[in-house]
Formats: sequence, structure tokens, C-alpha cells
Amino acid sequence: MARPVSTDVGVNIEELALKHALANAVKYGGRADVKAVMARVMSEAPELRPRAREVREIVERTVARVNAMAPEEQARLLGERWPEMLEERRAEQKRAGVEGLPELPGARQGAVVLRFAPNPDFVLHLGSARPAVLNYAYKLKYGGRLILRFEDTDPRTKRPLVTDDVNAYEAIREDLRWLGVRWDEEYIQSLRMEVYYEHAKRLLEMGAAYVDLCRPEEWRKYRDAARPCPHRGQSPEENLELWDRVLEGHFGEGDAVVRVKTDMAHQDPSVRDWVALRVIDTTKTPHPLVGDRYIVWPTYNFAVSVDDHLMGVTHVLRAQEHSVNTVKQSYIFRHFGWRQPVTVHFGRLKIEGAALSKSRLKSLGLRYDDETLPTLAGLRSRGVLPEAVWELVLSAGIKPSDATVSLANLFAINRKYLEPVANRYMYVSRSDAVKLIFETDRELTAAIPLHPSFRERGERVYRLGPGRVEVYVPGQDVEAGRVVRLMELANVRIDSVEGGVAHGRLHGTSLEEARRLRAPVIQWVHSPIEVCVVKPIAVGRKVEEVGLAEPALRSVSTGSYVQFVRYGFAKKRGPDLFVLCHD
Repeated sequence: MARPVSTDVGVNIEELALKHALANAVKYGGRADVKAVMARVMSEAPELRPRAREVREIVERTVARVNAMAPEEQARLLGERWPEMLEERRAEQKRAGVEGLPELPGARQGAVVLRFAPNPDFVLHLGSARPAVLNYAYKLKYGGRLILRFEDTDPRTKRPLVTDDVNAYEAIREDLRWLGVRWDEEYIQSLRMEVYYEHAKRLLEMGAAYVDLCRPEEWRKYRDAARPCPHRGQSPEENLELWDRVLEGHFGEGDAVVRVKTDMAHQDPSVRDWVALRVIDTTKTPHPLVGDRYIVWPTYNFAVSVDDHLMGVTHVLRAQEHSVNTVKQSYIFRHFGWRQPVTVHFGRLKIEGAALSKSRLKSLGLRYDDETLPTLAGLRSRGVLPEAVWELVLSAGIKPSDATVSLANLFAINRKYLEPVANRYMYVSRSDAVKLIFETDRELTAAIPLHPSFRERGERVYRLGPGRVEVYVPGQDVEAGRVVRLMELANVRIDSVEGGVAHGRLHGTSLEEARRLRAPVIQWVHSPIEVCVVKPIAVGRKVEEVGLAEPALRSVSTGSYVQFVRYGFAKKRGPDLFVLCHD
């Protein structure tokens, strides 16, 4: 029996280790990690660092004891001893907006394993953000594990995107980090080929698969007639001999495939003895990670079935279009006697105002982070926040019916998140700018807060006059005989407008007077700087606009968000360069 350890620094190491081991296990599907627990213990009690070896021994024993518990027991004990740790996790769930998600069938707290499995033939876009967010949201809801799995076993028709300009593997990781999606394990299928070969051989030995040498057109005749092809009746010994020859390169593309035995009378012809592995000439289409090392490649349904079992996936969240794949994969689980994950199908997410087809987006020839694209990198460049993407996805839910949203929906949500963080600055498009000249017999002072709701952020003060004052204002607001309110400064009556110059006179400084006269409150710029604003128009289309802005804008750091008063939200990209997010 281990002796209780109370240290001379007043810390009970075993208690501390148990607390963090339970919290880590509850968060990550019932399995605590020694390194993670050790880090939390040392963070809470840094005075233990000189005794790190002794502490690690205690942490290792404690983690082993906690991992031997059922997930329900871990959660119960944590709630009894350290309820604040459970509250911390519930707060994380609430921040992510996952409380309203419907329950997953058969899900147990702390024992759910999900996976997000992108094909790295392109970067993530708004549509592929949906399964990423939903899977991670359910991981947060149940405290299980999330696996990131790159499904890249088709180097011919869905070649992974790895060029001098973009590495889709890393770009996808970057997109997920930006979304706030954290995965617990990562796998790349092209690096697991021997695993698939091993399971293919087992199927052949069991008589649950066969090597088919029919030409594709011959096979289709048998399939459409719901009749077995001549190779279906081969013995396991014959199939294993052919399998060795396939691996040795005796067959070219289309000459031989490995088929899984299913139901040749199935109502869906695509389910009938579907292809599990095929030959791909990787001397012509080398894989960017493994080159031409392999010529036999697993199909999507075969690799997914094997991996979902080996990785312990309990629930699969996938689009309705994959429902036939769920049926196909069921045969692999039956042949091996495995339990198939619970599958939840959701409808297609249609985005009005954005083309989400990978082929369409690729054909534009633009950088994947171009601000006009609905890729996550493009939305990030444009100034969309990850919180807005989360809210859009969760609002669409996980219903089996299709959901339609628009970019306008996304921008409306984003506006809500940008509003409190974006400081206000005045800006006038040069194409619409009118110089307003007026005389004042006194000094006019404008103390303009950076944000009207957060005055503690500070203000900038402009002093104009006495004498001649020149400012630039939007031409659409200038009309002879009209009184305008220059924001936070003064009321000016416009006497004349000619040749892009307006002349006026001071009418007063009272805001009440402006309200009584129904004078529009307009932005203005004094001693302006020129800035360039990139304005996305549509997918693949944008314009650049030169504008006049107040000098204080130069102090804004690159990457920050601002709101141009009465114009829109923008993100600073570089010196005097901004991209317009939306209005």
C-alpha cells in the first residue's frame, strides 16, 4: 500500500495528482495522460519542481489507478471531490454553444470517440467546417476524444494538394487551430498502408474477399445482372496467390482489384461486391508523401472501415450523401465481427452566395486564402471570426434535412462579434469625398472615443480653428441649404457645392440643435492619410478603393479590426492597407 505523501511545503501530492488525473481523464475519454497531469500539478504547485522525480512516480501511479476506472466512476469521483473542475468543463461547453446539441444515440459521458477525416486534396471551406465543428462540439459535450485523420489514399483522382505554395495537410491543421478545434490523435492514411494490406489478406484468408481479374466493362455486366463474376468462387489459396502477384506489380491499373463479398442481389448495384483495393500507377501520379512506394491502394470505404475500428471510433457524424457508404462499410464490420460505430447523417449545407465545389474553387486559380473565397483561410483573411463560423454551423444543427444559409447570415453573425472589439475610425472614399470649407470664430474641439461602449480604451482629440477649417466628408451627405452634424465636432450649414468643394458656415455646436434640425450625423476627416481598402465583391472578384482616413488609423496594429464609421468593418492587412469584411 502506497504511503500518503504530505510534503514539507504543505502540498499533498497524491491529492493534487488525483484531482488533475481525474480532470484529464474526464476531458479526454477516460484516459489521463501522465505528461499532461504532471504539467498541471507543477503549474499549480511550482514549489514541487525540485522533487520532480518523486512527483512523477506518484503521478504515474495515480494515472494508472484512474485509467483503470470506468468513465462514469471518474466523473462521479471528480464531481464529489472537486466539483469546480466539472464546472470549468461545463463553462467550456457553454462558451462553445454545445449545450443545445441533441444527444448522440448510445453515447456515454467520457467514452465517445469521434473523428474529423478530411481529404487533403484541398483546404477546408465553409462547408467542410461543418463536420469539423460538429465533431469537436460533441467531443466537448461528452468529454471524449477527437481524431484528426487525413484520408489520402487516392493519388490519382483526388491527389493530395502539396505544392511550393500550399501544403493542404498543414493548411488544414492551421484552419482547425483557427477554428479552435483541438484534436487528441492524428493519423495519415497513406502512412498506414501495411495496416490495410494486413486486413486485406485476412479477408482473403476468410473467404470474405477475392481478387477480381474481370475487365471493368465485364464486371459491370455481372453486377447489373446481379450475378457473381467467375472469380468470386476462387478458393482462399487462389486469392492469396493472386494477391501476392498484385502486390509484386504483375497487374496494371484496371487489370486486378480486390472486392469485398457483399450481397449480389442488393437493390443498390454500387453496394454489390464493391472494390476494397485497386492498382494505381504511382510512377505517373506519385503520392506527395510516399511517392511511388506503393502501387496497391485501399479505397475510401475499406480504409475508413479498418481505421474506424482500430481507432475505437464510437460515433460517425457525416453528410447524408454518405449514407450508401455506411451500408458498404457495414460488410467489413460484419466479416470481421466488429461493432460498427453509430452513424448520424446530416443534410447538405447550402451556402447562398458562395460556390463550395472544390473543383470550382480550384479552377479560379487564386491563392486559397484569397479574401473573396469561402475557404476558411479566405474568410480569415477577410476578417470573419471563428466564433461566427461556429454559430452559423450550430444554428444549422445536425438535422437529416438540408439546411440553407447565406454569406449574409455569416456576416450578420460576424458583425455581432466584431462590434465590441473593433474601434471606430472615420473614413471617406476618395471617389465620393467632398472638401468642406467653413469659417469658425472659435476653436472647435472633438474628443472622439475609440469605442463609444468602452470609453476606457481612450480617445483622440482634434482641435480645429479658429479661422478657416477644411475637412473631407462623404459627398452623398452634402447638399446646399442642408445642416449636417460633423460627428462630435459641430453643426455646419452647407451654402454651396461646386467642383467637389463645399462651402459652409458654422451653425452651432449643440447636439440638441442638430437633433432638432434633424441634421444627419456624418463622418469627417481632417489632415487625412490615404489608405487602400480591398473590397470583395463576389467569389473571385474584388476591387481596390483609395480612401481618406484620419491619421490615428496609423497606430492600429496589423491584423486588428476596425469599424469605419457609417461604412463597414475592416481588417488591417499592412501599412495603410485594409480589407473590408462587410458593412
